[in-house]
Amino acid sequence: MKITELFERGEFVVSAEVGPPKGFHVEHLLEEAKTYLKGVHAVNVTDNQSSVMRLGSLAMCKALKDEGLNPIFQLACRDRNRIALESDLLSAAMFGIDNVLCLTGDHTKLGDHPQAKPVFDLDSVSLLHTVAKLEEGEDLGGNKLVGEPPKFAKGAVVSPCSDSVDAQLAKMERKVAAGAEYFQTQAVFEPEKFIKFMEKAKQFGKPVQLGIIIPKSAGMVKFMNNNVAGIHVPDEMIEELKADPEKAKAGITGVEIAARIIKECKPYCQGVHIMALGWESKVPALLEAAGL
Repeated sequence: MKITELFERGEFVVSAEVGPPKGFHVEHLLEEAKTYLKGVHAVNVTDNQSSVMRLGSLAMCKALKDEGLNPIFQLACRDRNRIALESDLLSAAMFGIDNVLCLTGDHTKLGDHPQAKPVFDLDSVSLLHTVAKLEEGEDLGGNKLVGEPPKFAKGAVVSPCSDSVDAQLAKMERKVAAGAEYFQTQAVFEPEKFIKFMEKAKQFGKPVQLGIIIPKSAGMVKFMNNNVAGIHVPDEMIEELKADPEKAKAGITGVEIAARIIKECKPYCQGVHIMALGWESKVPALLEAAGL
């Protein structure tokens, strides 16, 4: 089901993210998804996230769909030129995968193959335009498609807690103009910044899902503060994670923090996107604690 249809029905849309394995055996991941993610509306599949080589997003989306889950196909421009991107979009349509999240992608120098040549033939904005062109029955070369054109729910990302809010709003505007129909945000740890951003972003009239990471430890969030753009975890949250290491290790503290953020931000957004980062087993507890 298209995620846009859920937004149109007025549902508060919850999605969660999974990363394919560095291999092709997916049975364990599928069982975890069916067990722990049955309470979400859709499951994002990352596309060689952080430039680390893994099983392809499209293959994992097909496997999830075959198990009755609703996948969102994350598609990054880093590894493919426009021909390959268009081809993968048509492949997704053939498999009945109708949700796509368009990303530029992290540079290859950040991943496990730093010697790999990045492509970046397109970026996230021009990829959104490409999807829209395919939906009109034509490729970027101006060639007509055979048969009925594909139809996707076209998603994009935004970083509401970035140091430059105006730059993020400008990017969001360009993505809307290119065809973005919904947005998922970078992880939010500062609700007050998110709320201020959303007051300005509502001008675009597009549904936004609040990005949530369940923090695992003080060390993890310090790493994100130092290395992940658009994320800042306040000192008081770091101290909360430090206060009881065993409670934090069990995921209890992280779930409490994440649920608190969701409750505070829920009136200002149209959904939540959970980036579990291997803690898919904590998603049901988070949904319950957040009242979702």
